[in-house]
Amino acid sequence: MATHDPIKHIKFLRQTLSQDKKPLGFFLSAGCPLAVQMPVGKWPLIPDVAKLTKFIADELKSKSNEKNNYDKLLEEVILSNKNDQNIEDILSFLRGLKEVSIGNSVRGFTNADLIELEKKICNKIVEKLEVNLPGKDTPYHKLANWISIDRDKPIEVFTTNYDLLLEEAFENLSIPYFDGFVGSKQSFFDLRAVEDNLIPNHWTRLWKIHGSINWFQKENKEVYRSSLTKENGDSYLIYPSHLKYEQSRKMPYLALIDQLNRFIRRPNSLLIITGYSFNDQHLNDTIISALKANPNSMAIALLYDTMTYEKDGAIIERYPEAVERATQNNLALWAYDEAIIGTARGKWKIQAHIEDVENLGNCYSKQDQQLKLGDFSILGNFLQALIGDNQSKLDEK
Repeated sequence: MATHDPIKHIKFLRQTLSQDKKPLGFFLSAGCPLAVQMPVGKWPLIPDVAKLTKFIADELKSKSNEKNNYDKLLEEVILSNKNDQNIEDILSFLRGLKEVSIGNSVRGFTNADLIELEKKICNKIVEKLEVNLPGKDTPYHKLANWISIDRDKPIEVFTTNYDLLLEEAFENLSIPYFDGFVGSKQSFFDLRAVEDNLIPNHWTRLWKIHGSINWFQKENKEVYRSSLTKENGDSYLIYPSHLKYEQSRKMPYLALIDQLNRFIRRPNSLLIITGYSFNDQHLNDTIISALKANPNSMAIALLYDTMTYEKDGAIIERYPEAVERATQNNLALWAYDEAIIGTARGKWKIQAHIEDVENLGNCYSKQDQQLKLGDFSILGNFLQALIGDNQSKLDEK
C-alpha cells in the first residue's frame, strides 16, 4: 500500500501559500463555523445541518394535535423519499413545489401556502445564522490576516455558507473585499465587474455561491444585497445545496459558479477546500470538470477526521463522493490518517528526520500520527504561522 510523507507535503503547501504570483483560492463550507471555539455552553456558533433542521422543526411544527402546513410538508418530503432531517433538502423540495404551483395547487398546497412556508423557514435560518464571531482571534480572522498580505495576484474565497462570518472578519481587520455587489442602500449585482475582473488587486474576492442571509430578490427578480438581514416583502436569496440544474441558471448563482470554474482553469492555480463534505453534485461536477480541463491546476481538500470509520464491524467511507472523485482526477484529499495524492491512496508516514517533525507545529499530532489541517481552527493557526506569530495585524485592530 502506498504511503505519503506529511512533511514533504506540508513543506510544499507552505512554499505554495507563501508565493504572491500564484493564483490562490480557498473554498469554505459548512464545517468551518463548527471550528470556532466558544464559551462553555455556547458551542457551536452555528449548528450543523442536522441541528439546524431540528431547531426549525421545533419552531414550526404544530404544538397541537392538528397538523399545520409545515407538518404536511414534512409528510410530503418523506413520501418523495427525500431527507426530512436535512433542512436544505426540505427547502429545495418546497421550492420545487412552488415552481409548479403557480395558477394551481400541488399536493394540497397553494402557491401562497408555499411562499409563506418558504418565508418562515428562511426567517428561522437567518435567526440561527445571524451571529457574531466571539472575539478577533478566530480561524476566520487568521485566514483574513493571512489574506491581508500584499500580493501580485488577489486571493479568491469561495463559500457555500450564507452567514456573514467572513465579512465580519474582513471588516474587523479593514481588509477590502468584493462580493459582486456595488452600492450602499440596496447594492446591486455587477455582472460585468465579476466577469471582467474590474476590481483592484488588493481587494479580496469573496464569492458566496449559495447566496447570503442579506441577499434578497424582489418580485421582478431583481437581486440586491442589503445592510440588513430583514427586508419587508422581498424573499431571501438563499440557495441550499442539492440544487436542481434548472435552478442553478438563476443569477447570481450561475455567475459565481462560472467564477469558480474560471479560477480553477487559471494556469497553476491552487484551491484549498475546507469544511466541505462533497455532497453537492453540481459543485463537485464544476470542480472536477475544471480540474480535468487544466492539468496544471490543483485542488487540495482538507477533510475533517479520518477517511473511514467502523460501524457494526464494517469499515465505512466517511467521504465516499470525495474518494471516488480523487481516485480518478487530480484532486488531492488530506484526511487525518490518510491521503489521496496523485490518485494514490495511502496512510501518512513520516520518512524524514525527527527535527522536521517539530517544524510541523500543531498541524501534525505525533501521538496518533495524524495530520489535522482538516480542522479549520488548526488550518487557521497554520496560516497565522506563515506570517509570524506576533499577531501584529490582529493587535492593531
